[in-house]
Amino acid sequence: MTFGDAQIARLAELGAATVYEAHGQRYAIDPAIKPLDPGTRLAGRAVTVRLDPADNWFIHIGLLHAGPGDILVVDVGGYTDAGPWGDVLTLAAQQRGVAGLVIDGAVRDSRDIVAAGFPAFSRGVCIRRTTKRQPGEINVPVTIGGVPVHPGDILVGDADGLVRVPHDEGPAALAAAEARETKEEDQRARLEEGAWTVDLLGLPWPESVPQLPRDG
Repeated sequence: MTFGDAQIARLAELGAATVYEAHGQRYAIDPAIKPLDPGTRLAGRAVTVRLDPADNWFIHIGLLHAGPGDILVVDVGGYTDAGPWGDVLTLAAQQRGVAGLVIDGAVRDSRDIVAAGFPAFSRGVCIRRTTKRQPGEINVPVTIGGVPVHPGDILVGDADGLVRVPHDEGPAALAAAEARETKEEDQRARLEEGAWTVDLLGLPWPESVPQLPRDG
């Protein structure tokens, strides 16, 4: 199976929680890294950048390595006392067709980023400026919210959080997530018909709790 843009977009539709639960409950990124806009849905391949705190020179360099559908994934080691990404970089990213930003650090101009419709996940927001002097690294393994991310890995994010899918596991993750979605659609239909969640999930009834009467 060719795993292209349509398949990655489908992961975004299915949602981060479904992908995480279906694909082995692995690689959930620290929930402190949140979308600026809770309505955001994001999925794409990682172009990674590692920065020194309070410097953003290599974000500008890294952005040139990112293209349509990519996510710029920036490791600042969780530093949130400066904002290396703002409205100008957002426009530059949109001009290149970049799908979004995930930064284990802070951003600034947050309202402008949201107004631009650019998906951005960050650990914080900070108005303090950065320098442009310290070299970083591009397309190397990084750590984002305690999770290793390699260049080309897929990230899926929304209001529920972010999850990493290793670059060679996209087809398996999509198949598992589709199967889970189908199962949950069946469960929702049965709930509307009057089924109980304890039955749908095969949960035992505790001996210490009296059985409840069932309709019909």
